[in-house]
Amino acid sequence: MNLAEMQKVLVADDDAINRQVLGELLKPEYTVLLAKNGTQTLERAQRHVPDLILLDVVMPDMDGYEVLRRLREDPDTAHIAVIFISGLDRPEDEASGLKLGAADYIAKPFNAVVVMARVALHLQLVRQRRMLERLANMDALTELANRRRFNDAFALEWQRAQRSGEPLSLALLDIDCFKQYNDLYGHPAGDRVLRAVARTAASAMRRPADLAARYGGEELALLLPGTDAAQARHVLESIRHAIALQGIPHAASAAAPMLTVSVGGATFHSPGSETDTELLEAADSHLYQAKQAGRNRVSWREGGAA
Repeated sequence: MNLAEMQKVLVADDDAINRQVLGELLKPEYTVLLAKNGTQTLERAQRHVPDLILLDVVMPDMDGYEVLRRLREDPDTAHIAVIFISGLDRPEDEASGLKLGAADYIAKPFNAVVVMARVALHLQLVRQRRMLERLANMDALTELANRRRFNDAFALEWQRAQRSGEPLSLALLDIDCFKQYNDLYGHPAGDRVLRAVARTAASAMRRPADLAARYGGEELALLLPGTDAAQARHVLESIRHAIALQGIPHAASAAAPMLTVSVGGATFHSPGSETDTELLEAADSHLYQAKQAGRNRVSWREGGAA
């Protein structure tokens, strides 16, 4: 496993010696982050989103139980596995941590072999969970996110845009005259071009929050958080152009002699001006406009509600 693939472990302990010992113990196999108090733990968890946190219970500014409560309240950190490492070894102390959602509890003074075994076990569970989530949220044909994954991501990014006031751009992309393509070239060929379009769209999603999903049939949804209308339209124009440049013959198309796509999109950047449903409806409306105008084009709505 190379350094870029290493899982991240955040060690949170107010004792410098404990931090150093645990850090040195874990560094050969994991990317290690250190925090010396509760506030720093929350900040680093939000910034780096580690795979696992080794969390001391007794810390000066806020105890580990409060840190865990706050981690679970934040959608960005709620999923992070937490192992308490504490000198509080009464059964009720361990039970309190587990009830709050801790994955495990290790008593101090800790044994290095036990720590490494517990860490390895829980990080393996993290990997397995992510693999299952990926499969559950992936469209089998295109290997893009599926409709359920898109719905979850859209709901989350909508809430973020409402809080931050940052723009949120959404596009719907449809392969022009896809039924005619299937009728002429056959469904296996249709599957191949759908995968080709999906790869092209996915390659344009450059930032971690960007998402390309199969929305239904030959239609893709593209979510671009923090992206204004001009930027989003540029991204979608580049996708449309790249697909046309592939020169995939489509003799039955009413738009062009090669495979093309139509795109409708909308950008939201005014909290309270519309609902998420209205943004989706605006993108769908502009997709219809792109088709009515002759296909093989991008139609975009900027601003709040139409």
